[in-house]
Amino acid sequence: MTELTRRGLAAGVAAGLMAAGGARAQAAWPTRPVRFVIPWPPGGLNDVIARGFNDQVGQALGQVIVNDFKAGAGGRIGVAEIARSAPDGYTIGMGNLGPLTIFPHLYKNMPYDAARDLVPVTMFAASPLVLVANKDLPASNVAELIALARARPGKLNFASVGVGTAQHLIFEMFRARDGIAMEHVPYKGTNESLPAMLSGDVHAMFDTLPLMLGPIRNGMVKPLAVTTPTRIPQLPDVPTLAEVGYPEIDVVTWYAVIAPAGTPQPIVDRLYRAYTEAAALPAVRKLLEDQGLIYLPNAPGEFATRIKAESARWAGIIERQGIRVE
Repeated sequence: MTELTRRGLAAGVAAGLMAAGGARAQAAWPTRPVRFVIPWPPGGLNDVIARGFNDQVGQALGQVIVNDFKAGAGGRIGVAEIARSAPDGYTIGMGNLGPLTIFPHLYKNMPYDAARDLVPVTMFAASPLVLVANKDLPASNVAELIALARARPGKLNFASVGVGTAQHLIFEMFRARDGIAMEHVPYKGTNESLPAMLSGDVHAMFDTLPLMLGPIRNGMVKPLAVTTPTRIPQLPDVPTLAEVGYPEIDVVTWYAVIAPAGTPQPIVDRLYRAYTEAAALPAVRKLLEDQGLIYLPNAPGEFATRIKAESARWAGIIERQGIRVE
């Protein structure tokens, strides 16, 4: 046997031992608590959802999942924290629509590349958006709202919770398709936009179901449509945008698990199974329903496909409409 052959055999044995050791390490995961980064302040809906799921997932994994809040910059600070963490399964976190699919096309200086630096694991909850109108506006459905906007160009307005949010961009889809001229009035949050609508300063807006369900049930605003592919159980009499002629507007704000790029596939697969199984538990289903949320099943890899498609859609809208954030 030549020296070269002996070296080759030795290298092969060493590689095999390293691979076996790596496989055993991955199989043993997790052996200590897992950090779950939430890119939002404590006390909000992201916090409630994360705690509800992570309590169940931690039990299934046999380790505590520690929620770690890293708020700021519309979620970008927390997502950047996830992206730069070691890809060992011990740091994962919350992924949301804006930071992963909209902001990369809206801001020039992003602290992460969503496609390169992150692994989408699964979407475990979603919030429908509801198109609501001022209760005194003479429009009771989407067609009447569009007709009224055409009849009064520049006289109607719509609110959003910020430039470049989904709530803003859906109206840009209306503008591009129907040629309506409605003024955009961005607010810092629903705590500002809802009072403006109740006072009559705002005519229409999209907002999340959890925040709009109370005002709708109390008759404070009129629901015109929801953005999901099918009607939602909380508002069974409210049509979808697809039903009223807008099949291309299928939008939900979602809550998902993401991990740093390079996280071993067996760990990603186990996380997927754990969060999917948690979503089927009665206690978690009740939590989602109580919060005005829904669960949209997604097969392995389907969430990554959704991110890619939604990112392309928002990029096109932002470019065509010339939307900029300084």
